[in-house]
Amino acid sequence: MKLLITGACGFVGSTLTKALLEHSDSLEITGIDNFSRSGSWLNRDKLIAMGVNLIHGDIRNAADLEVLGSFDWVIDAAANPSVLAGVDGKSSSRQLVEHNLGGTINLLEACKRWNAGFILLSTSRVYSIPPLANLKVEVKDHAFRPVLDGSLPGISEHGISEEFSTAPPVSLYGSTKLTSETLALEYGEAFDFPVWINRCGVMAGAGQFGKPDQGIFAFWIHCWREGRPLRYIGFEGMGHQVRDCLHPKDLAPLLLKQTDPQSSSSTSRTINVSGGIESAMSLRQLSDWCKGRFPGSETPEHPQSHLPKENPNISPPVRPFDLPWVVLDSAGASTKWGWNPQINTLTILNEIADFSEKAPEWIKASA
Repeated sequence: MKLLITGACGFVGSTLTKALLEHSDSLEITGIDNFSRSGSWLNRDKLIAMGVNLIHGDIRNAADLEVLGSFDWVIDAAANPSVLAGVDGKSSSRQLVEHNLGGTINLLEACKRWNAGFILLSTSRVYSIPPLANLKVEVKDHAFRPVLDGSLPGISEHGISEEFSTAPPVSLYGSTKLTSETLALEYGEAFDFPVWINRCGVMAGAGQFGKPDQGIFAFWIHCWREGRPLRYIGFEGMGHQVRDCLHPKDLAPLLLKQTDPQSSSSTSRTINVSGGIESAMSLRQLSDWCKGRFPGSETPEHPQSHLPKENPNISPPVRPFDLPWVVLDSAGASTKWGWNPQINTLTILNEIADFSEKAPEWIKASA
């Protein structure tokens, strides 16, 4: 089977490519990447050594796809994945739309020509911001948890399900992914090729290019070990905000099932894929874990100036897209695909920490 993986040298794309090759010896993988993300070139030689045909190209340019030939499936892992993209003054709104939506349109046109299936790696950020921002929460064990009365459809103590509202606002980033989802499903229906939409929780693992607005688990651990300043933002500066955690390797078995020609066409095309409530953790809990993992951070030789300050008086206000609790319920993936994540959060955190000790200036290299 011939696969095209976009964003192949990014953290998710490269980790997923390696995992797919480890799971199956019948795959012929071509990867395409424009290397716009700092540090992405570090994955190039590793993928080539594994037999990946790696193309330096840009999916925003249709001509870069026309010369590639045909494929059985396209896995779209290319995106600007920051919820602040286009509004933070560091990237333009046009650039965001061209990356996340324009590139997807070019891929769908290519799938139409090739009669190839299409898998979109989407995001939890397609879910409506206002009800999540106003979600009533309480604190338990230094982490928020929702206080639910049954009046908000699509959410439970297990997380946010696919039935939760996707009404705007969802952020410019979320809207590009949601629009990509809709177009992908429409293209698949109109031109008779299979489409699957996987709404992923927070990805994390060794080698991730962590930043404050994306890859938060990796960013936090690397900064902690390197002694860089960290700060809880919003929510009274206590670090109680919660996210789930998923290793990209866990996606490989699901994608192999979805690309199987025998996959049922009656199965829902859109599912949540995440570590779920079992993987969820607050920033404060992550800080406590870091204290135990890097005990030297509490010695006189390693001053505590980098540790987060729990002080509501100095904490910046909640930003427009900040949410107290985002945990995806992936029960649908378990029911429909027999899929459940296998790599737990503790394993992921230790993997990142081990990597950080081998790459002492990773934040500088990848920021």
